[in-house]
Amino acid sequence: MPEPVIKIRELRFAWPGASAPLLDIPSFEMASRERLFLRGPSGSGKSTLLGLIAGVLEPQAGSVSVLGEDMADLSGAARDRLRADHLGVIFQMFNLVPYLSVLQNVTLPCRFSAARRKAAEAGGTSAEEARRLLGRLGLSDEKLLARPVTELSVGQQQRVAVARALIGGPDILIADEPTSALDADARDRFIALLNEEATRSGAALLFVSHDGALASHFDRSIDLTKLNRATVTA
Repeated sequence: MPEPVIKIRELRFAWPGASAPLLDIPSFEMASRERLFLRGPSGSGKSTLLGLIAGVLEPQAGSVSVLGEDMADLSGAARDRLRADHLGVIFQMFNLVPYLSVLQNVTLPCRFSAARRKAAEAGGTSAEEARRLLGRLGLSDEKLLARPVTELSVGQQQRVAVARALIGGPDILIADEPTSALDADARDRFIALLNEEATRSGAALLFVSHDGALASHFDRSIDLTKLNRATVTA
């Protein structure tokens, strides 16, 4: 049986000075190519869990393994390399680089990862692949692609962040509340597109939201408040 792309065992995490852990998760696994919906209300620790999976936070106890690598066993540089090569993250606040153009923001992962650049250039250049992804997301105007991202609407910035996460076909896509700026119709089209692109590249998709109505779009749904013993006992 193939190794899960994400595996968590007896994870405990508390912020400094907190009287109790925010997360206490006995077990969690995500399979290769799986489309998993993780639901939880605001303040339940969703973004913190994503930070632990991405290796930008470290737990006080337990293990987080990503693509067979225990994140605690990796140096900071090795965690950075794993993120750059294998994770495509759609941040809740987008984290776009304000002084770069739309196109430059999307191709940014290819500058930090030779593996992502090679995959993006399989059918041409990384800029051409960025245009393809942006076009699929409804951003095809060349004048717009040359503009700084600060001149775009919130919804447009969101789509740029998605294209950046998708470029180079990462093994795992992590989406943190990515539909918050979209109406219902646009949201459903966006999730369908995200699933299509994940299928196209063979990526697993971990989609996190407070909106339980989105669960039907995914292979499996998990409620963080039921997974997390700290929430259950609070």
